[in-house]
Amino acid sequence: MHFMDGLKIATAQFENRSGDKEYNLSVIESLARKAADNGAGVIAFHECSVTGYTFARHLSREALTAVAERIPEGESIQRLQQIAGDCDIIILAGLFEKDEEDRLYKAYVCVDKNGLVAKYRKLHPFINPHLLPGAAYCVFDIMGWKCGILICYDNNIVENVRATRLLGAEIIFMPHVTMCTPSTRPGAGFVDPELWYNRQKDPTSLRLEFDGMKGRDWLMKWLPARAYDNAAYIVFANPIGMDDDQLKNGCSMIIDPYGDVVAECRSFEDSFVSAELYREHLQKAGGYRYLNARRPELYGEIIGRAHAAHQQVVWLNKKEAIPGSDI
Repeated sequence: MHFMDGLKIATAQFENRSGDKEYNLSVIESLARKAADNGAGVIAFHECSVTGYTFARHLSREALTAVAERIPEGESIQRLQQIAGDCDIIILAGLFEKDEEDRLYKAYVCVDKNGLVAKYRKLHPFINPHLLPGAAYCVFDIMGWKCGILICYDNNIVENVRATRLLGAEIIFMPHVTMCTPSTRPGAGFVDPELWYNRQKDPTSLRLEFDGMKGRDWLMKWLPARAYDNAAYIVFANPIGMDDDQLKNGCSMIIDPYGDVVAECRSFEDSFVSAELYREHLQKAGGYRYLNARRPELYGEIIGRAHAAHQQVVWLNKKEAIPGSDI
């Protein structure tokens, strides 16, 4: 890999299979190889891209423990390391983790040819009642760039993004499984799977749902602001197609520190896009000036006030609600 002024990063979308690690890793390998051949030094995949995601809401503790792996000694991390070495590319991907005491987490890892570079645990998990929240931010180095990770819902809490940026992250990887689910906001809702199965005959109806308020139009209300306010590059990855019984709309994208989308997956296929990231934009963007103009003596105590976390996910109905939670 050779880079001039910038770092070339790819972000991918693909239709994962629930619990089928072998298949999902085969797609990760295929896309990683193509991205490397296209000159990318890094490729990012979506939340739980190794294991699948939405199916986990039905799993017992025993079943989820069986799906989860230890990190870094688990087979999937070893396989990702092999792929990274074979393809000469750094890979970021997600899976369920179990620690030495079989406590369960939602993890996202960065792996290169030498093994694990970084591991992050989702701070705001909800898909399964047996998942524990992570308790730390994650900042690490890729080719001289400081990088951070925040998974899906973590990014909806603006303090998490600002904290990760203040810890030095210039690039924030934001793996998701999101959009096309019900919410109290106008225009939200599931997208009918029949539109997916009929996508070749009628792509327009599917694209209207994917790009409207159920999908991309909602994402664009807030995701570019995370990049703009923090003068950071955002690497967003999201699955395309069916994830268990829910349809997801992909649109994996890279957003620059100005809040502009510089690359985006726009097909219905397993695919990736890549963009060159340039350090000079980090300081030219308005967010850099805003970061320097901060006056934490005004609000540090306010933001740090004691607060009981209340997290509600609307699309989980009463039958699927997590016992003992606010959902």
